[in-house]
Amino acid sequence: MVNSISNAAPTQAIVQPTAVSKTSPTASTTKTSAAPVDTVQISNAAVAALKEAQETPAQTAKEAGAGDVQAKRLLAKEAADEKQ
Repeated sequence: MVNSISNAAPTQAIVQPTAVSKTSPTASTTKTSAAPVDTVQISNAAVAALKEAQETPAQTAKEAGAGDVQAKRLLAKEAADEKQ
């Protein structure tokens, strides 16, 4: 529900004056530091899970035909879900 405010006073933006620097632009840029870098290591199990999640149905069927137990289980689960 939206209600309008009828007795609110109008507001004005306050502009703050900015200071003018009298130093040379090269003086402030002499010491620059690189941004910190974070590194992340992903476990082999996480990489394998990601690959399985991105697998196409055709690839799953191919692997199931080759005897992959996990692929067979996934195909059986998908077939059972379709019947419901």
